[in-house]
This record gives sequence, C-alpha cells and structure tokens, in this order.
Amino acid sequence: MTMAAAIEDQTAHANAWPKAGRIADIDIVRDLAAAEVVWRSLEGAHASFTPYQRFDFLEPWQREVGAREGLAPFIAIGFDANRRPLVLLPLVLGSAYGARCASFMGGKHSTFNMALWDRDFAASVTRADLDGLIAAISKRAEADVLALHRQPARWRDLANPLALLPHQPSANDCPLLTIEPGAAPTTLVSNSFRRRLKGKERKLQALPGYRYFRASSEAEITRLLDWFFRVKPQRMAEQKLPNVFADPGIEDFIRGACARQLADGRHAIDIHALECDEEVIAIFAGVADGYRYSMMFNTYTMSPNAKYSPGLILMRDIIDHYAGQQYRALDLGIGSDDYKRLFCKDDEPIFDSFIPLSQRGKLAAGAMSGVNRAKRLVKQNPALLDMAQRLRGAFS
Repeated sequence: MTMAAAIEDQTAHANAWPKAGRIADIDIVRDLAAAEVVWRSLEGAHASFTPYQRFDFLEPWQREVGAREGLAPFIAIGFDANRRPLVLLPLVLGSAYGARCASFMGGKHSTFNMALWDRDFAASVTRADLDGLIAAISKRAEADVLALHRQPARWRDLANPLALLPHQPSANDCPLLTIEPGAAPTTLVSNSFRRRLKGKERKLQALPGYRYFRASSEAEITRLLDWFFRVKPQRMAEQKLPNVFADPGIEDFIRGACARQLADGRHAIDIHALECDEEVIAIFAGVADGYRYSMMFNTYTMSPNAKYSPGLILMRDIIDHYAGQQYRALDLGIGSDDYKRLFCKDDEPIFDSFIPLSQRGKLAAGAMSGVNRAKRLVKQNPALLDMAQRLRGAFS
C-alpha cells in the first residue's frame, strides 16, 4: 500500500469509529499527575514498553523541555469494558505544517517511541482494535494528525502493535548488538579488537585511581554531569556541531532523570564512566530495563588522554557489564556513526507513522511523509550524506 493510499484508507477508518475492537472507552488526560497511577500500572512485569516511556523519564522531560516548547500533554488511555487499562499513548500536542500534531512525548531525547501496552492485549491486537483507538482519538477533535516517529518494529519478544497501522521506514535505522545467553566475551567484541583496546588501556591504567564504574550515588551523578556539561560543548564545537545541550530545559531534564532512582536500583538514565584521580576520562549515559541497554549521550576528555580511545574502551566495559547481567541486546542509538559499527553489526528496523485525523491533518501527514522519505534517501546515500554534512559544517 502506498503512503497516499494508506492515508486515504486511515481517514476513512477514522470517520467510522468501529465497535468491533476491544477498546471500549478512551480517556484523553492533559496532566501527567492525573495519569500517573494508570501509567505506572502499565510499567509492571505484565506490560510491554521501552524504558524511554517510563513515567520517571518523561515527567521531567515534559516539565523541563516540553512545556518550554509549548507542547501540552495529550495522553490517550484505552480501556476495556471493565475499565481495565489496555494501552497508554504518552503524547503531546503541538503544531506542525499548519496542523495540530500529536506526537510522542520525549522529542529527540527519546530514541525509541512506543505506547505502553498490557502484554496480553499487545500479543493479540488486531487492526480493528487500533481503528477503534484512532477513531476515538479523532472524535475528540483536538488533534489533526498523529506523527509517531522512531518506533521499533519489536520490543523484546513482542511485535509492536502500532506496526499494524500504515507506516514507512524512519530516516535512520538503529545499529544493534544482540547478546546470546552465555555468550563468550570474544563473540561480542573480537579478540583482535580487545587486544588493540587493551594496548591503549595500559596507558590509562598507569594513571592513579583509574577505574570503570556505573554511577550510583547522588554525589557521583552530580560530579559526572558537572563535567559532562562543561566538556561536551567544547567537543561539539571542535566537531563544528551545534550544542543541542544548551537548549532551554535540556540540562535540567537530564539532571532530573539521572537523579530518579527506580525500584530495581537503576536510574531513569544510568551513567557509566572511566575516570582517574585527576579527571573524568569518558562517560556514556543511557537507559536500561533488565533486557536491553540503549545509549543516549556520551563524551570524552579534552586532555591528552583522549588519544588512547577512552570512549571505545568504555564501550567494551559496558558491553561486558551488561552481558554479565544476562542482558540480551545493546544499542548505541539511532544513527550511522562509524564507532557504532565497531560494536553493532546488525540493524534494527525503525518506522514512522503519520495518521491523519482530519482533512487538515491529511495534508500535514502527506507533507511529513514526504520530508521523512527525503531524509532517509539522504541518510542512505553516502554521497548525498557527505554533501549534507559539508553544507552543515559550512553554515556552522
């Protein structure tokens, strides 16, 4: 089905609100506090969601970033006939292409976007169930289009139910490392690469107090973030990249999420680091859920110690750490940076959906779909990508 035909088809479905689906009622909640109890009930063991959709991740994002950008919570919760929650879409409402656009909360800081699903329901969702959900949202007449970016086709052992809706590949895929149970370390990072890293690490091991660790105390988290927000702008300026971490609210969001401790001892964002007595050498920060680690941001020292590839050494340590905890997957975020291919040999498919809810939304959905197709064309073509990067560097 072409995207244009899919848009036509989805518009027809949205006008009908079919009753065949199992979602009997829907609430649109405009306040995170009012949704918190139901939201957390869908974060339990009998649910399907990514750690980017945790309340403890998205609440500080909305408060510090989304609100500053004029995005209003638009949380859609679907219930069965007994008012048991089946699905929660953590959305925000804003404007794009002249239309009222509902998109996933978290913006560009959420690598993967999904609804939170009751597992039994997610395993048996039908198109009729989704048509009922979309039509119920449409009937509220508050949004013109659903712009649902960066959705994984699967999470853990379940297919993403929203893949039943019309969709297209995202601009980028996600490099992925799959970790088989009991895998030998050399199957994850080869012997030859380990020897190269070990040779570099010997220089760092000579530094007093050299160590790898995951930050656990408030003092460690604060110290590492103080260093990160001082060094990262220097590193990005060196690469002629804009400092996205200087945007309003970003630092407060990251500090807030890193400080949120979860019931299992992890934090909403976990930080791994290499350091010595004199300085922090490198950090990687990301989210983990007992099954998968997903990297969000990183940087490394501006000192001469940078020549010993501390970022790669730290990545090896992180892989070994999570493999030792029986994790099954690890990713370094969406994008095609060269260092990611040193560790992640596979690609995970990521998709976007642009679902019109009104005539105005139909035009916006078509425009969004076209823009994303153009972005993917550039990202997948080395010559076009090189040209785009050169232009970006020139304008920077």
